[in-house]
Amino acid sequence: MTVRAPEKTETTTELCVPSPVGELVVGGNDEFVTELLLDVPGRRREASTARRGVRGPVLDAARQLDEYFARRRRSFDLPLALGGTEFQRQVWTTLAEIPYGATVSYGELARWVGRPGASRAVGQANGANPIAIILPCHRVIAADGSIGGYGGGLPTKRMLLALESA
Repeated sequence: MTVRAPEKTETTTELCVPSPVGELVVGGNDEFVTELLLDVPGRRREASTARRGVRGPVLDAARQLDEYFARRRRSFDLPLALGGTEFQRQVWTTLAEIPYGATVSYGELARWVGRPGASRAVGQANGANPIAIILPCHRVIAADGSIGGYGGGLPTKRMLLALESA
C-alpha cells in the first residue's frame, strides 16, 4: 500500500459501493484514494453507483471492496493520500498492520506507534480515520475485550469483525 501525505488532499471522483454494511462512498482522484465514507445517517453523500467512466484508484478500491466482502481479499493494495496530523497518519497507516481477522486494543496500538501512554490519543486518531475498512480501524477494541466504539456504528463494526472471523 502506498501512502502519501499531500499538501492538499483533493477528491475529484466519488463512487457509491453497495456492501453488506450499507452503501460506502469511495472518494479519490487519478492518483490516490482519499476517503471511504460509511453509510451513517447525517453524514451521507450522494454518489453514483455507475462504475462506467470511473478509473484509477477509486475503481480499484471498489473492486477490492467487492472482493473483501466476498471473502476473497484480506488486505488492500491501493495508493492512499491522507490528510491529518503526522500522528494521525502514523496511527492510520499502522492500522494496515493489524492482520485480517485479528483485533488489537487501543493500548496495544499505542505501543505499536511508539506512544505507550497515548491510548486515548490513538483512540481519537482511530475515530478520525478517513479511509475506514481499507485502513481497518474496526479491528481496534477496548482493553477488556469489548468492541468499544465505531464511527460507522456498533452494528457495522460487529458485522465487519464477524465477516473476518468466519
